[in-house]
Amino acid sequence: MLAPTAVLLFGLFIFPLLWSLGLSFYRYSALRPQQAPRFVGFENYAWLLTDLSIWQRFIATGVLVAGSVGLQFLIGVSLAFLLYREFKGRKIVLSILIAPMMMAPVAAGAFFKLIYDPSFGVLTYVTKTLFGVQVGWLEKPAPAMLGVIIADTWMWSPFVMLLTLSGLLSAPKHLLEMAQIDRAGRSLTFRYILLPHIKPLMMLAVLLRTMESFKLFDTIWIMTQGGPGDATETLALALYRVGFQYYNTGRASALAYLMLAVVIVLSNFYLRLASRASSPEGET
Repeated sequence: MLAPTAVLLFGLFIFPLLWSLGLSFYRYSALRPQQAPRFVGFENYAWLLTDLSIWQRFIATGVLVAGSVGLQFLIGVSLAFLLYREFKGRKIVLSILIAPMMMAPVAAGAFFKLIYDPSFGVLTYVTKTLFGVQVGWLEKPAPAMLGVIIADTWMWSPFVMLLTLSGLLSAPKHLLEMAQIDRAGRSLTFRYILLPHIKPLMMLAVLLRTMESFKLFDTIWIMTQGGPGDATETLALALYRVGFQYYNTGRASALAYLMLAVVIVLSNFYLRLASRASSPEGET
């Protein structure tokens, strides 16, 4: 009975992975399918590890991941604690806050590209009115990267908020009432009751957002296409250029597996931190 599912899984996931892994050891171009692939061993991986431009893409990707995930964590956790207490209209506020998550990344990129427009952009008008400075957000390297980070943070901070808020709401009510009766205080209540419930979910949010930010493509492509220059060209954009603009399929496959290896290492690192934090030794 599991055979149809196994065949579907193999055809849609496992076979493409194995095929692309094999292509990463060959010199092959999808633009010339009539030419047979030529085995080159680890030449594609050697090119990746020795090409300075690829290392620059690594740095740009690291800046994007650190900036966006860090801001999403701070804003998402802060919003979760603000929405933890009951107040009138909380459901309406929650619905408004999670609206950016429902937007397509392409639409979010186009939306922020208009906001940063130097001629009629809202943010440009605000900075010029308040500070007398017209910032070319997408025309200079540092502001362009900051603009992409702000766009990604605006879109996905509600995701972190929802996971953290679900952990806060799952905390046992009787323990909170006992802590209030014993006058434990907010700091002790947070440390011994709320934090153990939200810590695994916060780690999960950081893990998922790190993986997604690492391969972010849509928003960056719509906003900057990797510019100005190569200031916002991440590994995902480099993979697109190598595979679909230069049609170097072998090198593109090698770059994809290099990205996969980095994501696996980061995932194991986060999971180890999460397991250590949830273990009794980590709490002592």
